Amino acid sequence: MKKLQTLLIILVSLTLIACGKGQEINGHNTRTAYRSVKAIKNRLPDDKRIEFEVSFWTIRDAQKGDDEFLDAVDGKNPDEIIALGKEIYQQRKAAGFKDYAQYSSWDEMISKFSQERIDQERHNIKENSPKDKSNDLLYKL
Repeated sequence: MKKLQTLLIILVSLTLIACGKGQEINGHNTRTAYRSVKAIKNRLPDDKRIEFEVSFWTIRDAQKGDDEFLDAVDGKNPDEIIALGKEIYQQRKAAGFKDYAQYSSWDEMISKFSQERIDQERHNIKENSPKDKSNDLLYKL
């Protein structure tokens, strides 16, 4: 009976430890990193989600090698990823990175991406498409 209690305590402890890393990126390999980013992204509020996504992909773009990239993101939570993304943005902006020339600040870039996302969602709302009309069954009585 004592062994069963010990085993149960160990299993509960391991479960709690595993659940505690739910807001951190698993940088074991690129597949697990992308999977954990997707899970984290889906739990974030909308206003923080885009900033997190942009930061993550900014880091990915800055770190060309997989090992360097995984070392940079492994174990980081969303706030740390956003801070690292902002840092890379500032470095690139100061270095004259041409893609950032159109933005005066990080916040302006994020707000532009947020507006683009809103526009995409509005555009993707299904309207009556020809496919829907061909599958529509209306009986004339």
